[in-house]
Amino acid sequence: MKKVLTLLAIGGLIASCGDKKEEKKEGFEMNRTKTEAKTTEAVEEGVPVDLDNDGVGPYKDVSFDDAVDADMAAAGEAKYSAICVACHAAEKRLIGPALKGVYERRSPAWVMNMIINPDEMLKKDPIAKALLKEYNNAIMLNQNLTEDETRAVAEYLRTL
Repeated sequence: MKKVLTLLAIGGLIASCGDKKEEKKEGFEMNRTKTEAKTTEAVEEGVPVDLDNDGVGPYKDVSFDDAVDADMAAAGEAKYSAICVACHAAEKRLIGPALKGVYERRSPAWVMNMIINPDEMLKKDPIAKALLKEYNNAIMLNQNLTEDETRAVAEYLRTL
């Protein structure tokens, strides 16, 4: 009986020595590991590049002149600065995607249809649906732009 009690006592000591207790600290803990910022190339990770899709809306087969129309781009910049910068930046992901190089990922018609017709695009266009998912279901609001305003914003996006 003494041997059993002795073994239990030794087993209890061994078990209690192996148990590490964590100290609970008050406040918060800061993690100082470096994270790499996302670039525009990594912005739309799950969304494919598609230059053939024109989207859903009034624009079909849009092509731009080689030279940027400076007056139209200036008007587009003013409109962009007034309504788009709340969700979009040129080179940084915000609520919506970074717009620098957008014409390397989307056709001009798709971009213009997304600007003028986001409600239908988000319902029917597969790329718009994928972007909606990628950006945590943050819906692009319809700004009720005219076709001229849409074209001006599209021209400004060429300058980014």
